Amino acid sequence: MIQLKTMLNCIDNSGAALVECAMVVGQKRHASIGDRIVVVVQEQTKAHAAGMASGGPKVKRGDIRHAVVVRTRYRVQRRDGSSIRFEDNACVLINKAGDPVGSRINGAVGSELRKKKWSKILSMAPMQV
Repeated sequence: MIQLKTMLNCIDNSGAALVECAMVVGQKRHASIGDRIVVVVQEQTKAHAAGMASGGPKVKRGDIRHAVVVRTRYRVQRRDGSSIRFEDNACVLINKAGDPVGSRINGAVGSELRKKKWSKILSMAPMQV
């Protein structure tokens, strides 16, 4: 469950390393895997902060962006009876149209994204759990 002020890791190569949830989009109080949230960038990745990345960072500290939750520490119950839980909370930054800001995703994502129609994120991820 992701709610206001929750800190999440950003697992794409957009330039953000750590983000803070500012709002859950929709009529919900908590966000789960596949839900859209609004975040504020708290930390940049080391390469982007030092200016070593080619083309410069796509996002900077203090930027307000939309994101999709891809991993949560809170246990998620699946329809087949199994449940899944990750070690951290993680998200992927997206633009207003719903396309990912970064071009690569590092780490596993939950397969609940398939049900919520985030196929672009699933295709970029190295592993779906």
